[in-house]
Amino acid sequence: MNRSPAKTFQDLIVWQKAHQFVLSTYRFSENFPKKETYGLTSQYRRAAISVAANIAEGFKKKTRPDKARFMNIAQGSLEECRYYLILAKDLEYGDSTELMSLLEQVSKLLDAYRASLLDPNPQSPTSKP
Repeated sequence: MNRSPAKTFQDLIVWQKAHQFVLSTYRFSENFPKKETYGLTSQYRRAAISVAANIAEGFKKKTRPDKARFMNIAQGSLEECRYYLILAKDLEYGDSTELMSLLEQVSKLLDAYRASLLDPNPQSPTSKP
């Protein structure tokens, strides 16, 4: 499949999946207890937003290592979200199975995107392995 280069961060599949994760995070955390408004709910939402926001910010960086650094920051925020999902499950705030699956998808895409940015010899679609 021959894809044209992304023109905006919104063209990136990794950002699209991360944005879906943020929207799902908001829906899931709506049901957290009111006592968590300034605790887990706020922390979890901020971390989820940070994933998509760092992908967006990294997209406009000029160098590949700079872009990769922002993908690494996004991955760190995603791991923070992983912990919050484990905590929410253990506190019996809801079933996080679907969100954990979406988190895994975003994580794999981030890893692949970051690796491609750091590859010193990127393969063009017409080059031979």
